[in-house]
Amino acid sequence: MGEHAETEESQVHLGLEENGKEQSHLSITVLGADEARRPLRVKVGPPVELRQRKKPKSSENKESAKEEKISDIPAPERVPKHVLFQRFAKIFIGCLAAVTSGMMYALYLSAYHERKFWFSNRQELEREITFQGDSAIYYSYYKDMLKAPSFERGVYELTHNNKTVSLKTINAVQQMSLYPELIASVLYQATGSNEIIEPVYFYIGIVFGLQGIYVTALFVTSWLMSGTWLAGMLTVAWFIINRVDTTRIEYSIPLRENWALPYFACQIAALTGYLKSNLNTYGERFCYLLMSASTYTFMMMWEYSHYLLFLQAISLFLLDIFSLKQNDKVYEVYKIYIFSLFLGYLLQFENPALLVSPLLSLVAALMLAKCLQLNVKKGSFVAKIIKVINFYLVCTLTITLNIIMKMFVPHKENGHMLKFLEVKFGLNMTKNFTMNWLLCQESLQAPSQDFFLRLTQSSLLPFYILVLIICFLSMLQVIFRRINGKSLKETVTLEDGRIGERPEIIYHVIHTILLGSLAMVIEGLKYIWIPYVCMLAAFGVCSPELWMTLFKWLRLRTVHPILLALILSMAVPTIIGLSLWKEFFPRLMTELMELQEFYDPDTVELMTWIKRQAPVAAVFAGSPQLMGAIKLCTGWMVTSLPLYNDDDLLKRNENIYQIYSKRSAEDIYKILTSYKANYLIVEDAICNEVGTMRGCRVKDLLDIANGHMVCEEGDKLTYSKYGRFCHEVKINYSPYVNYFTRVYWNRSYFVYKINTVISFQS
Repeated sequence: MGEHAETEESQVHLGLEENGKEQSHLSITVLGADEARRPLRVKVGPPVELRQRKKPKSSENKESAKEEKISDIPAPERVPKHVLFQRFAKIFIGCLAAVTSGMMYALYLSAYHERKFWFSNRQELEREITFQGDSAIYYSYYKDMLKAPSFERGVYELTHNNKTVSLKTINAVQQMSLYPELIASVLYQATGSNEIIEPVYFYIGIVFGLQGIYVTALFVTSWLMSGTWLAGMLTVAWFIINRVDTTRIEYSIPLRENWALPYFACQIAALTGYLKSNLNTYGERFCYLLMSASTYTFMMMWEYSHYLLFLQAISLFLLDIFSLKQNDKVYEVYKIYIFSLFLGYLLQFENPALLVSPLLSLVAALMLAKCLQLNVKKGSFVAKIIKVINFYLVCTLTITLNIIMKMFVPHKENGHMLKFLEVKFGLNMTKNFTMNWLLCQESLQAPSQDFFLRLTQSSLLPFYILVLIICFLSMLQVIFRRINGKSLKETVTLEDGRIGERPEIIYHVIHTILLGSLAMVIEGLKYIWIPYVCMLAAFGVCSPELWMTLFKWLRLRTVHPILLALILSMAVPTIIGLSLWKEFFPRLMTELMELQEFYDPDTVELMTWIKRQAPVAAVFAGSPQLMGAIKLCTGWMVTSLPLYNDDDLLKRNENIYQIYSKRSAEDIYKILTSYKANYLIVEDAICNEVGTMRGCRVKDLLDIANGHMVCEEGDKLTYSKYGRFCHEVKINYSPYVNYFTRVYWNRSYFVYKINTVISFQS
């Protein structure tokens, strides 16, 4: 029988039954190379007859064999009604908690914003001043859309905008991703809200509502991963407590990421459900549709969205490399990327940035590599070699395709970003003002110690590290099992303690490691990483499977591991929640009770003077941040904007900033008149800046760029025979008074009219 083990195997089972009288039965199972196991029962009596089933030869026999095999499968048992009721109650309570959490967070943001700025008691001008920097630009275009006679006319004026920056016509919709403002203006007018609510409240209300959706999506993601909505509640608690590091909504409401990241959270929630192994067909279709819609919307809302999707695609590629049972689903996600990229390219005025994006190159390389894959038996040595070759092939193809696309597609794909990264990592040195100014921005530096201290005080960081280590080690364990040729189980039970076999968990582990690595280099990326830190940590402490994985490694014998895992998955989050409630809830209530006030009378006076005294056709020059406020509050044309994705605007910003350098009055006059500026605004806060980081003040960076300050050893120092312009122009002596005439000033701002006719005085 050992010689014919691969072709045929026979097993005989004898049994006795009582059916009125004692009878003997003989059960014969014949297992052939192409047959399934089939039991045959014949009566054994005097005489005993043994019959062996032959392989069906005709097509009729094959069909009858298939019917017989199907009939042998037991019909699925009906789920008891009380079990269905428990499932329904669990889902209903979880959905209610998720929606309630999102709504409460949106209401909290609205109440906190009202208390912080005393918003409802302010005049319209004072409200608009609260929008700082690039936020002011975004909201100004929302106002322009509401003033337009029709939606079509408003869109045309934005796509052919020549009333914002002097001597420059821009497509503001494409360049600044103004689709949120277009949608908000349409909703405001279509819903008749203009008769009920002021435009500013409608605008910020949409953003706060999206933040509620953001929190709800994080809730659902942790619920899907852990199986309990208790994890969602803990996620929301950590998110709100650490909101200084999870969102920038308190400081800059109209920012693009505040509009886009809620859709990214919905996409990740849908992807998490889609990757689950035990998902039914209807759930899979729903997740796929939600993922498609949210991916495209996310790409339309934020110009940098394709970089985040690129990191996500890398995570899915590594998941596919590890052969964790989800290969087909991963390639369906790649199709969503391609569809979203090309649809976005068409609807974003043929935006070349999407064609030369690394996401498109990676997905195209993955598709080509899949076409070249061979059908090799999994687990064999050849299959492992092909995996390595496939990884190398994808990396090579991605780089090659990206280079080819950039050769044939005309683009200006954020070249300053590459230069910034080179300087950031010490690969290059520069005296360029813009590069050094970006390096000095707090959001682009490495995280400070206060950042880690805040996360530790809220207990988020310790639990995140614990969960990440357990999941990562379990993932490595699964990979080594694969390398050794051991097959993975179709369904992983709680007793197995193998959380690393779940593909959605592995995806999140890889993704959070990638995002965390970037956040350790650039602190501004913490707003993308920390929300998923909250979600992953909450999932881990609420997951019995994670505790069971830990107990399997520890080989716990004193207490039943399953019982202890179930107890800890309930007790630990409860203890964490109670401690957070006791320590942080009073602080949140105190913040809502305190009435703060945004007080900036100098800026209000400046804007009022411009609206009353300056000609309508006047062009103002000054710092980009102030120019954004002038564009919003007055509507007057400016020379520069606080945007950093356009080379021409970056050059303008650097030239206008020369008013704080040691340059002659004639040089400054030539720069300003080249941009058709009529008025110059000098800010005392920049001219007399006293920064803790010497070398990062605007005037220091200008001196380094102009050679008036030694940046490093070996530099040559060029002494300037001129004083600092912003100081000298205030004295009102020749030659400064010949070029500039002071027309307005207060404690913070000095406004000078740029003379069209130069009268030289002694």
